[in-house]
Amino acid sequence: MRLHTAHTYELAAADLAAIRTFLDTAFDGGFADDDWDHTLGGIHARVLDGGELLAHGSVVQRRVVHGRRAYRTGYAEGVAVRADRRREGLGGQVMAALERVLDGAYAFGALSASASGAPLYAGRGWQAWPGRLAALGPDGTVPLPEEEGSTYLRGVAGGPLPFPREGTLLFDWRDGDVL
Repeated sequence: MRLHTAHTYELAAADLAAIRTFLDTAFDGGFADDDWDHTLGGIHARVLDGGELLAHGSVVQRRVVHGRRAYRTGYAEGVAVRADRRREGLGGQVMAALERVLDGAYAFGALSASASGAPLYAGRGWQAWPGRLAALGPDGTVPLPEEEGSTYLRGVAGGPLPFPREGTLLFDWRDGDVL
């Protein structure tokens, strides 16, 4: 097994098609076109075994406002492990690669965790955001109560966040996030 990292632009069309198919399967058909779009444009980490994709994740840039400051944030997207290879440390390998990118390029990391994925992130020092969440939608600020409790943050190198763990995080708007 080998871990590969590459920016989206470095991946061949066949690699991107394989990642998309993998994510569709890993998320049981719940991986929409907008989710795929959110996964692109950053660094991908893949665990391959003889060319077979076993795990994937990417980190893309997002802007997040806290208080009166906007932060350049590394947002983890499309993190998944093939169902029959879970609990073997492959997700940890992917996250370690993504965290190296976060530590070198962003003010902090963020992600939205599923109930089954949350233990992986918590075990790596990611913490659920205790405050409110919102997005800057086309018509202004839109509260995101359904995301509260499942959004996890990580400071650079596992250290503290650059702001207090209170208040509201305002995320940039993306298609599919705010209706």
